[in-house]
Amino acid sequence: MAKIQMKNAIAELDGDEMTRVLWAVIKEKLLEPFIDLKTEYYDLGLKNRDNTDDKVTYDSAAAIKRLKVGVKCATITSNAARVKEYNLKQLTRSPNGIIREELDGTVFRTPIFVNNIHCSVNCWKKPIVLGRHAYGDVYKNCEMKVDGPGKAELVFTGADGKEIRKTIQEMKGPGILQGIHNMDSSIESFARCCFSYALDQKIDCWFGTKDTISKTYDGNFKAIFQRVYDEEFKDKFEKAGIEYFYTLIDDAVARIMKSEGGMLWACKNYDGDVMSDMIASACGSLAMMTSILVSPNGEFEYEASHGTVQKHYYRYQAGEKTSTNPVALIFAWTGALAKRAELDGTPELADFARKLEKATLDVIESGEMTGDLARLAEPKAKKILNSWEFIDAIAAKL
Repeated sequence: MAKIQMKNAIAELDGDEMTRVLWAVIKEKLLEPFIDLKTEYYDLGLKNRDNTDDKVTYDSAAAIKRLKVGVKCATITSNAARVKEYNLKQLTRSPNGIIREELDGTVFRTPIFVNNIHCSVNCWKKPIVLGRHAYGDVYKNCEMKVDGPGKAELVFTGADGKEIRKTIQEMKGPGILQGIHNMDSSIESFARCCFSYALDQKIDCWFGTKDTISKTYDGNFKAIFQRVYDEEFKDKFEKAGIEYFYTLIDDAVARIMKSEGGMLWACKNYDGDVMSDMIASACGSLAMMTSILVSPNGEFEYEASHGTVQKHYYRYQAGEKTSTNPVALIFAWTGALAKRAELDGTPELADFARKLEKATLDVIESGEMTGDLARLAEPKAKKILNSWEFIDAIAAKL
């Protein structure tokens, strides 16, 4: 059988641990037999990032900008334990944080629905798209621990040398301090990405902050969203029959839990980190969610929304074939291939991506699945497969 041709390459960002193992199996069994796969390969494994002082991460972000499409495996963000385990020179930054910062992007995450895996929130009938701001806040913070009493101050020194100084707290004893920031330009990009994505998907856009408490910081998010909507999207939304809805973040959570879904929920960076996992878990599994980083310049990075599955990797190293769910990794590839096809005008590549997604879901709906889904399936799973068996079943269906 002649392989499907690609006009242009995708930036391929390899990762760590169990997801790295399955990444290679997916390419071998589900992609390379059918596609003349063109990628620019970047090894974002933890040790290689440390060896290159994160140059490989910045290079991969530059490749996504140049090629317009990237696909990323899950990666480790190091902590003290990882420094020791991998014999690292230093604590490395989050590669996702670097790439999001370089692309000025917004992350959109959507649950993958299958008929025999039901949401634990039974009123959700449609997928909730989670739009997560991908810059600043606690992910680019400055923090310190102080050992005794003193005055904590927030100081801004302007380019003209003038200072703005505010007292955070008169510390009466030991404590901790944290400084966070954001940029108007990044918030504007976030708003435009969310409104554009909602318009493209023809779904309402919801946004929530805590502006009643954080009157300046969160209030700025609220004001910028409203301005961008009024100036650039209000007429387009009205013509499309969709709406923009703002409320406090706690009210947004309460409303989401009682909704039927089907909206784009825009969240600040930390809120989006937490709430996307909540939505994924309530819909079945963290491995059943797509994740797309969209830049305002039309660059796209598709990734798995979960971690590297560390415990399964240790079992794999001990010789066990684990039942790790590879669906999010597969859908990262199909999303990237479909976007490459859209940009290049190659409908046969787009058709393949759709068929691979359908084959993946058909296997699950036939009653054959990995262990995480088998615990949730209704009717009960007919067969629990390890990851290799599950990928082979998809290949056979494909």
